[in-house]
Amino acid sequence: MKRSKRSLALQAATCSSALSRTPLASPTCAYCTASPSATMGKKLKRGQAGNAVQYMTRTQAMRKLQVKLSVFRRLCILKGIHPREPKKKSQGQNKTYYHTKDISFLAHDPLLSKFRDQWSFEKKIKKARAKKNKSLANSLAQRRPSYRIDHLVKERYPAFVDALRDLDDPLTMTHLFATLPAESTHDIPAKVVANARRLSMEFQAYVVRAHALRKVFVSVKGFYYQADIQGQAVTWLVPHNLAQVLPADVDYRVMLTFLEFYQTLLQFVNFKLYHSLSVHYPPVLDSKLEEAAAGLAAIMQDIAQHQPHKAGSALPLTGQSDNNTAGPIMADMQTLPTVVLDGLTASQAAAASTFTPALMSADESDDDVEEDVGEIDSGDEDDDDASASDEEAAAQGANGSTIAADEGTDAAGQQIVVADPASRSNSPAAEPSNGVVDSIAGGALRVQDDDEAGICERLFKGLVFFLGREVPREQLLFVIRAFGGVVAWQGEGSPMDGSDERITHQIVDRPTQGHKFLSRQYVQPQWVFDSTNFRVLAKAELYAVGMVPPPHLSPFVQNEEEGYVPDYLQTMLKLQEQAQAARKRAAGTMDEYTFIAEDNTAADQIDSAPAVQNVSAEQLYRSELAQEMQAGSEDDEQTDADAAAPTAQAAIADVPDLDPEATVMMTRKQRGLYNAMQRGLSKKRQHAESLQAKAKKLKQPLS
Repeated sequence: MKRSKRSLALQAATCSSALSRTPLASPTCAYCTASPSATMGKKLKRGQAGNAVQYMTRTQAMRKLQVKLSVFRRLCILKGIHPREPKKKSQGQNKTYYHTKDISFLAHDPLLSKFRDQWSFEKKIKKARAKKNKSLANSLAQRRPSYRIDHLVKERYPAFVDALRDLDDPLTMTHLFATLPAESTHDIPAKVVANARRLSMEFQAYVVRAHALRKVFVSVKGFYYQADIQGQAVTWLVPHNLAQVLPADVDYRVMLTFLEFYQTLLQFVNFKLYHSLSVHYPPVLDSKLEEAAAGLAAIMQDIAQHQPHKAGSALPLTGQSDNNTAGPIMADMQTLPTVVLDGLTASQAAAASTFTPALMSADESDDDVEEDVGEIDSGDEDDDDASASDEEAAAQGANGSTIAADEGTDAAGQQIVVADPASRSNSPAAEPSNGVVDSIAGGALRVQDDDEAGICERLFKGLVFFLGREVPREQLLFVIRAFGGVVAWQGEGSPMDGSDERITHQIVDRPTQGHKFLSRQYVQPQWVFDSTNFRVLAKAELYAVGMVPPPHLSPFVQNEEEGYVPDYLQTMLKLQEQAQAARKRAAGTMDEYTFIAEDNTAADQIDSAPAVQNVSAEQLYRSELAQEMQAGSEDDEQTDADAAAPTAQAAIADVPDLDPEATVMMTRKQRGLYNAMQRGLSKKRQHAESLQAKAKKLKQPLS
């Protein structure tokens, strides 16, 4: 570095003055002896520090690893290495950059040597085929080196909860390839498609077995599902079962590489989930039921057979039937003990009490043979058995007869607990005063209101659904069984015939229905999805055959945050409130005085004065004490409430729009953020107003 004449002269003058003032000091001077590099630091060359060292381009990474582009892309997908965006791109703006540590991480992976060996074998095979040496080519192809990626799953997901959190994409990709055709033009092997279908059905079987399904939504893309897997919300998409047209502009090799890792991950997850339920993995798929397109029933049968025996439950009875594909048969209904339907409503339980021995003999003479291979419901059943025995004793005391029902398990592992339909529909005590309200809660009537898992498990308890040929069988079978229902269909593997009187609902999707049974309800498939999303049994007359069903509301949308609540959502919320009240009434957690008030409001037939006399003295004392405490606190809180009300209203009014003087005191960043918030609120408000206008226009009668 060159110095100017002025700086040199100033340095010399400084040195001479310093030496003249200190004659005893050393004649050396720091200014004279120090070099420019020592005072300013070591100068680094370009490309030895900063972003130039921390990042490298894709071409540089491929040269360092000595692999081609396809192998490098495959390694990055399997190892989870993604491109980076450095702040300063030293090699150019139109290039892909990777972190240097990520590339060093790839260089030490054992997969790199395996891919190199495969590459060398591919060149040998290609050379042998070029020389028309078929025997050598076939011999080399059989000795092609293989590899495993199990260590990558353990490396990327150290804990099981990490794998559950990242399970959305693997499930969506696996279900996608399970519906795709195996085409050689796009290099999609049939073995990969079959494995994807097996893994998807295994996961669905676990969701059904654990009753973990929470949300369902049907869209143009397919069926959106959300399940609660050990406290983690897992969402995935299942395409419609239609003929898939594969676009030509999609790189299926990249998708197959992702699928290769996702399938390995899903095998680990399924193994862990199955063992958490004490069920062996992998389950055996019934080939005959699979050929008959039984879907999930083909794999649920094996899960039900290997279910561990629980204390207090009856041992499963097995036998042989004329149909080999049906498997073990159901035990005769007369040999089963007298049970109480734990999941039935009050009206259904009262109707089941009229199940006479004559009907039992009619069931014995029935030629249809059913199977019993064990229950598949999860959870502890000791409490259910105890409550069932108490309810049975109460029913015997009230009606003078025992409550009997048809109970068993079908070939697919479905627990069949259904009351006789004739007695259910013709009993004089079939509809008590609260029977209509109790029926909204379905089979979850005696479940605690805060137990969402129990409500989902028993919502369809005691209901039997028959699926028509035109409805999506696999999706409905998955949803209904996950919520505790029994499913039958026309074809091989069905637990019962379409003319069975135990069927309570028939799912049809056609404009008209010819023959109808009076003992069952005919609804459209949307009724199942809406009922499961809102945890209530929706009104069946709104989903009747040939009618336009209500709008299918998405459970993934927060309507209150969006600012618009559809009319049908308000209707379903009212049904939810009625179902919650029915569950509290059945559980005995509500005050008896509240029950009487609700009954008077709903029925308008019971006088309130004599009803209050039935209230116990302790409950009256508690209610009077609560009123006195409330009256005493109202005087103290009235002043604060009057002062807080205008303040809250003013605050709410000031939140959407501030005064211009207030915005002046903001910084530029705060003002920009505030303006962006106002624009978002205005757009949301306009969208809500447009939706309200459309709804109002639809309500107007056509002129």
